This record gives sequence, structure tokens and C-alpha cells, in this order.
Amino acid sequence: MKLQRKNRLRALSLGAVAVSGALALTACGSDDTSSGSGGASASASSSSSIKCDGAKGQLLSDGSSAQKNAVDAWVKNFSQACGVQINYKAGGSGAGVTAFTQGQIPWAGSDSALKPEEVTASKKVCSGGQGIDLPMVGGPIAVGYNLSGVDNLVLNASTLAKIFNSKITYWDDAAIKKLNPSAKLPHLKIQAFHRSDDSGTTDNLTKYLIAAAKSDWPYSGGKTWQAKGGQSAAQSSGVAQQVKQTNGSIGYFELSYVGDGVTPVSIDTGASAPVAPSTDSATKAIAAAKVVGTGSDLSLSLDYATKAEGAYPITLVTYEIVCDKGNKADTLPTVKAFLNYMASEDGQGMLADLKYAPMPDEIIAKVRTTINGLS
Repeated sequence: MKLQRKNRLRALSLGAVAVSGALALTACGSDDTSSGSGGASASASSSSSIKCDGAKGQLLSDGSSAQKNAVDAWVKNFSQACGVQINYKAGGSGAGVTAFTQGQIPWAGSDSALKPEEVTASKKVCSGGQGIDLPMVGGPIAVGYNLSGVDNLVLNASTLAKIFNSKITYWDDAAIKKLNPSAKLPHLKIQAFHRSDDSGTTDNLTKYLIAAAKSDWPYSGGKTWQAKGGQSAAQSSGVAQQVKQTNGSIGYFELSYVGDGVTPVSIDTGASAPVAPSTDSATKAIAAAKVVGTGSDLSLSLDYATKAEGAYPITLVTYEIVCDKGNKADTLPTVKAFLNYMASEDGQGMLADLKYAPMPDEIIAKVRTTINGLS
């Protein structure tokens, strides 16, 4: 009897070990399959909470390179959960809007709201409706530089305008020295890089320069770079790469491209202290944004000349552009499901880890309501 009792206890013990081992393997497998890209990770629970709602097949999109790192992470999680193949080309805001208004893609990403003529063009592909702007991703446009021996750099709107307009051409210029009295600025020619492609990032940077240094930036602004001089590169990744490999260079791109040889400039806005680009400082600026779109359109107005404490003025909001009505039946369920995930608490919750700013609660609530009404 004693021997039988020992055998039963041993069997129970082995069974418990086997169960705990299986649970451990399950947990490891869950971690492996649910990790997001770009340094963010989604928990198993967030992945399982994604609502596919009839999403299927393939989905092609194009547009803002600013949101690429966020979209890549969203695509990874959504594709794993729903078995959908999504290809976001990130060819720039201009390319995305053009492809959308020509009916080549069902939605696009743009760092600028649709212009009146683009809305008009969209009506040809949105049967009975039109293209609308859904603010989804926020964040600072970092002005990044690469200058040996200078780890901290403060600039203001005027100096930035003059640098990008080829009026300040050396790093030891008096205007830069005045803002950085303790920095050892070399007599080195400034290599200023801008976007070669039509870009919402360019549009938002120049909106800041127009708002805060109009006398030093005599251009109308827009997605196309207008200033003379400087050097160009395609997309945010291209500009960041050029800055990374060129001593004495400066450029502009989203905060997620800063690092590994590229240092962000702090902006003297007139507040008590210069403001560095961060998700928190961008959120403070975006929180003051006003919805100016009409109907289903949720385009925002940002205060680029803000002097609020801790608010970073060079911010952008990336819009997902989609038809409010007249979407194609074969892609509508997938578009809605993916947009709903992007706007969800889990989707927005990933953004800070990717160096983006989530939309303020009041704004994202309106976005969710609008997505559910797409037809």
C-alpha cells in the first residue's frame, strides 16, 4: 500500500511539472508571436483583442513616411491577428494623396489635410462621398544635426529659417553663438538637407517658419520645398541618413529617426526654457489643436507659434485619408478594421514607445465614431 501511495504521489508530481512546463512554453510562444516592430511590443491580450470584422485578403496603401514606423508596428500585429497582408509604401504624403485621388489605393497617409482641390478630385473615386481627414498619429518634427564636439544645440525660428534659406552658412555664425554661448562652434560650413519629394513634413516645418519667423522665410509653404540652396534627399529616412553620415549637417524628420549619430535641436520658443522634441512636448502642443474640418472631416488647426511652457512648436499630425462614402465593397471591411485598430486604445497605446504622440482623448473619440460610420 505504501509503495502504491508513493507511485501515485510521484505521478501527480510529474503531471504538475508537465502542466507547468506546457504553460511556460505557451507563454514563451505568446511573447514571440505578439512582439511589435520598431521597439514596441504588443501583449498577447492586446493582439487577441484586435477585431478583424471581416478583414481579408490584401490591402495596398501609400503616403506619409512620417508615420511609417507606427504603421509597420500596427501592420505586424493586425496581420498576425487577422491574416491580412498590408503593404504601406510610405512614398511620401504627396504620392499617397495622388494615388488616393486617382483611385489606386483605398486609403492614404498624409501629414497635411486635404486641400480643396484634392477634396474635389476625391469625389470622382468616392461614389456619393468625398475624401476626409482622420488624425491618427502625432509627433514632433525633430531638427536633427551632426556636429562634432557639440552635444547640445539651441536654435530659434529665425536662425532655422536663415539656415534653411542659405542666409546663415557657417556654424560659428553670430546668431547661433548668441543662442549657444557655452558651445564650441567650429568655423564649418553648414550642410542643410531638405526633402526632395513632396512631403507633409516639409509642409509642417514651413508652417512653423511662416508662423514664427515670417520675415526670414519669404515663401508660401506647402509640401514642395521652395527655398533655394541646400541639399535634398528622399523621404525622412533619406534625410536622416544624410545627416547621420555628414559632419556639419542639419535636417528635419520625425523624432523616431533621431539617434545613432543624429542629435535633436532644442527650440527657443520664447518660453522660459528651450524645448526639446519629445512625445510629451508634442502632446502639449497638439492638445491645443482645434478641429476645423466640417462634416465627417476632422482636420486640425495647430498653433505653430506657441510659447506655452514645455510645448514643442514644430509638430505634425498624420491623417489617414479615406472616403466617407462610396468605398469599394471589396476593401471597405479591411480598411475599417485596420483603421479601428489604429485608433483603438491598444493601437494608440503603442505610439509613445515608437516616439510618436497619441491623439488626445477628445479627438481620437471622434475618429473612432467616424470610422464606424464609413460606408
